[in-house]
Amino acid sequence: MASQQKTGVLIIFLIVTIGTVNAAAPIQTVSQGNTVFIGEQGLDITGVLGGASQIGWWASGAAVATSSPDQTYSVSSPTNFFVAPSTFGSYTGNWYRLDTSFKPDGPAFNVVDPHLAVSVEDPTVSIDATNKWVPRGDQVSFVLDTNLIAMNQRGASPQLTLYVQSPDGAQFSSLLNSAGNPTPISTILVTTSPFYLNSIWNTGNSMYAPGLYTIWAECNVNGMKDNYGVTGKTVSAQVTILDQDQNPLIPSRAVTTKPSSPPTSAPTPTRTVATQTTTPRITQSDTTVPTPSISPIEATTSVSTPPPQATDIVPTPQPTKSPGFGSIFGIVSVIFGFAAYRRNK
Repeated sequence: MASQQKTGVLIIFLIVTIGTVNAAAPIQTVSQGNTVFIGEQGLDITGVLGGASQIGWWASGAAVATSSPDQTYSVSSPTNFFVAPSTFGSYTGNWYRLDTSFKPDGPAFNVVDPHLAVSVEDPTVSIDATNKWVPRGDQVSFVLDTNLIAMNQRGASPQLTLYVQSPDGAQFSSLLNSAGNPTPISTILVTTSPFYLNSIWNTGNSMYAPGLYTIWAECNVNGMKDNYGVTGKTVSAQVTILDQDQNPLIPSRAVTTKPSSPPTSAPTPTRTVATQTTTPRITQSDTTVPTPSISPIEATTSVSTPPPQATDIVPTPQPTKSPGFGSIFGIVSVIFGFAAYRRNK
């Protein structure tokens, strides 16, 4: 019983393996007149040669039937043919197999420079969103534009990989649509050009953080990207979308409130009073009745405070000093002396 189970597993393995080999074979097997792309390697062009070992290329407009080829190439390994960029990069177009006289003996294959581009659409609002803003929550479609669909001549579609890189550098192997269903993007079989991946990405899903996403596509069928990794050829130019709620063309306005400040009261002025004092000065004469002469001597005391300030000067009057008893006595003595003098005469 165990032996039968092992035999069954082996048979299944062989079937899967053979199926895989058969599925991969058409993309490598080239028939006469098919298109091959610069950078492809491991091609089987046995059927192309028809027993010939030389192929030739004529410039555009040349008389192929009556002139010699402008370029020739000797095929040493028809089952492992390499469309080398250094050999065929400058000689695209039709190549012919040559007979022993280097005359054309029918077409061999058509050498083409690959082309690959990707763009982004927002079907929610029906616009091209390439390198633009996508409102968060909108659905996103991708458009692949390429001439690699010519590989369909070999009985198999070319496989492309779409890369979607998040703002933090993470890359997704599939994208979720609005229903939450995943669409693989690492193994895309392109059957037409342009090729549409319609509404496969719901930008509002919580798995996708807001920010700038970078998108590009690659094709490495038969090692062509490894051998010819040129932007726009086997690797598309990178494009972006900005996934966020706010339109970046409309600046956000922050609401600001004016801080309320407590009322400021004006400082109360401090009054400074200067006191004026008058001190009388008395001058006496020996021969005449003295008349008091008062010369005021002012002494001013002031105290100042920082501005603002108001200063009121209030003079304080001093009473005038009347003649005292000594003065009266002197006058009376003078009178009596004068009277005695007259009496003696």
